[in-house]
This record gives sequence, C-alpha cells and structure tokens, in this order.
Amino acid sequence: MNTDKLRTVQDWVSFYRHEFGLPVTERGGFVMLPVTGEVGVLHLPVPRAEKVRSTLHQQRRSGPMLARQIRWSFLTEPDAHPDAQIMEVLNRLDIGIPAVGSAVMLPTGLGRWTREGCHWVVPPARDRPLPPLSMLITTALAVGTEGED
Repeated sequence: MNTDKLRTVQDWVSFYRHEFGLPVTERGGFVMLPVTGEVGVLHLPVPRAEKVRSTLHQQRRSGPMLARQIRWSFLTEPDAHPDAQIMEVLNRLDIGIPAVGSAVMLPTGLGRWTREGCHWVVPPARDRPLPPLSMLITTALAVGTEGED
C-alpha cells in the first residue's frame, strides 16, 4: 500500500489493521494500540533499548520497535507477567510494562518525522510474530548499560 495516500487518522487505523493485523483504534485524533492479552508493550530507556535492538538483531529475533525521545516501545506477545521481585528490578531500571487496558500511540507515518513525535525503528509486519515479553525482559536485563548497578 502507498502510505503517501494516507491522509486521515482513520486511513492510518485501516492501514495498521489491514497491513499489520494490529487491533488499533482512533482515540482523540490519534492511532492507539490497546494493550491486551494478545499484544503487549515494553518501554525501555533509549540507551538500553539500543542495546536490546542490537542483541535481537544479531539473534534475528527483532520485532516492532517505536522510538521516542527518551524511551523506546517494543511490541510484545505477553506470554508471562514478571513476579514482584523482577518488577521491582524493572521499576528501578525505568523499564515499564503498561497494564492491559492502557494504550500506546502509533505514528501516522512510516518515516522518521511524525506529528506524534515517534517513529518506527522496526515497523510491524504481518508475517513476523511478536517476540515474547519474557524474552524481551531477559534481554533487557542482560544487556545493562554503563553506569548502572
């Protein structure tokens, strides 16, 4: 599909649904991806996110990633929720897992500059399964970043 012809938020909602199979909706003039039992999100600070991206790329396991100024959002398959001890570590490292019922704003463009202030580092693909949340958490904890405990 030629994304240059997509003009409205509703055009983008249809595009994300048909091209990528994502259960997006329009809310307040934006394309929103609800966090559900089938689609989850992991938010990482940029330095750690870049290391996770590199590791996943080397392993040929990368999935959709959105970049924002201070954090990236990885789309995931919510296979398991971390226990309280892991959640404490994630919170300390500023790693977030949005709750079911929340939503993530998606860009209305596939280029680097969108009105939403985010862009796809790795866009979604219908034929590529989402990586499991547990694998992304394990990778995020394993890569670390300089200056952290």
